[in-house]
Amino acid sequence: MTASRQLRSLLVLLFLALFATFSMHAAPPPFVQLEDARNALEKSSMVVIDIREPSETATGVARGAKLIPMSQLGKRLGELPAPGKEPFLLICNTQNRSSRVAEQLIAAGYTNVKYVQSGMSQWSSRGWPMVKP
Repeated sequence: MTASRQLRSLLVLLFLALFATFSMHAAPPPFVQLEDARNALEKSSMVVIDIREPSETATGVARGAKLIPMSQLGKRLGELPAPGKEPFLLICNTQNRSSRVAEQLIAAGYTNVKYVQSGMSQWSSRGWPMVKP
């Protein structure tokens, strides 16, 4: 085999290895619709944790939601339902932070967490009830 063919073969193998690495992303974290989160809160059937920061929750929160700001979550993990036990939901303003946090918690062994699609911005825009924290 010539040096040129060896180099080409090596480059193809490197490309395939890189492709395999990037294509092996973890599955996206599970989510629930906003309506399902509202029903869970109204029926007290599931813990809903609002991870928005205090400046965001000052305008109101969903009644019954537990407030654990994302910036404090690492220190307050003991307040979450134990990994694999009672299911719980994460909600933020738009779903960006809650989906990322759910992904991180799943990687840490929390198989019982989902994030709320759309978040509190949609809750508010629908005129659903909110209370002061």
